[in-house]
Amino acid sequence: MDRVQRLLIQVLTGPHTGGESLLGTIRIAVLPIAKVFTMYFMGFLMASKYVNILPANGRKLLNGLVFSLLLPCLIFSQLGEAITFQKMLEWWFIPFNVILTTISGSIIGLIVAWIVHPPYPYFKFTVIQIGIGNIGNVPLVLIAALCRDKSNPFGDYEKCSQDGNAYISFGQWVGAIVLYTYVFHMLAPPPEGTFDIEDGNFPVKNLSKESSQRQVKDNSPEQVPLLNEDAVSTDPSGPKKDKIKDFLKFLYEKLKLKQILQPPIIASIIAIIIGCVPFLKRLIFTSDAPLYFFTDSCMILGEAMIPCILLALGGNLVDGPGRSKLGLRTTAAIVFGRLILVPPVGLGIVMLANKLGFLPPGDKMFRFVLLLQHTMPTSVLSGAVANLRGCGREAAAVLFWVHIFAIFSMAGWIILYFSILF
Repeated sequence: MDRVQRLLIQVLTGPHTGGESLLGTIRIAVLPIAKVFTMYFMGFLMASKYVNILPANGRKLLNGLVFSLLLPCLIFSQLGEAITFQKMLEWWFIPFNVILTTISGSIIGLIVAWIVHPPYPYFKFTVIQIGIGNIGNVPLVLIAALCRDKSNPFGDYEKCSQDGNAYISFGQWVGAIVLYTYVFHMLAPPPEGTFDIEDGNFPVKNLSKESSQRQVKDNSPEQVPLLNEDAVSTDPSGPKKDKIKDFLKFLYEKLKLKQILQPPIIASIIAIIIGCVPFLKRLIFTSDAPLYFFTDSCMILGEAMIPCILLALGGNLVDGPGRSKLGLRTTAAIVFGRLILVPPVGLGIVMLANKLGFLPPGDKMFRFVLLLQHTMPTSVLSGAVANLRGCGREAAAVLFWVHIFAIFSMAGWIILYFSILF
């Protein structure tokens, strides 16, 4: 018995990969999750009826502040300082990994949806909730919490934080394009025009004969023009300038550029452009630059993003899952698929990319960020798109449960990732 105890103590406290004991690895992996959970709880407490400092309207304003100002400032300052043209070529796999994450997650979501048969019309909704992870806010929070620990395996706080935030920010523009094209299309309302259908087994019987005929007529190929007549004028006598202007306006609306070009994406694009031009980078991002005061101001504002977004997310949990038509089986399948089935596939993708030489050699943080992209809970912004499309109540229920269980699943996956990387 004493021999077993000594062996157990040796396994737990003895040096493992990277010179860290098993208990030390667990502590480093769990500590960021504990910090996130603590700030979640603070937001939950502030939004509860006992304190009520963060009511629904306050959380909405806080979310708007984070999305429109604090997050763009963080992305601009961290990505702009870290990126160069050479690094941008080396980092090509980050946006490609976002696409692979979406594809692999959607395939798993499709398989899960086929097995559990979600209620009509939530089949595509189930696929999206499993396939689209949070590649922005939550990874930034985890990196910040992880880098603050002096014993973290990625080195000093400045380098750890700057590299991690730069890698995460570099992939966000692809995530936004995926969100407002693929996700927006997949969450389109059913033919009935609404997700509020009383009888899921016979969805068509609620349609009147007139509306059915109108729907068939509107959806027939010969009734749908290739180009909207209002968007692109076919009058040959019209000025050429007006035609070009109308055509550009048509492209702007058709490609949903207004939705894609959100403040964080604009900040990423500007940071990449300035960071890749040496003259502009020396003008803004170096510590002795004449315009460095602007970058420093963005850093100060960006540091407020982490606590604000966590307070808002924690406050959103105070309303609970609410009423949902998904049912326990579908909700549990979404949580299981997103948090348990997607990460192993992502691990295989990253390990294969590493073996093929697609990743920068020796950069552990680069690999860790790629793995995090496959491990995160369902995207909060996909919930916003779902709200626009009329299924926000079900999305809120999924986000509630998936974020609750993600606290435990992420800790386990991070422990595994550390044991592989170090």
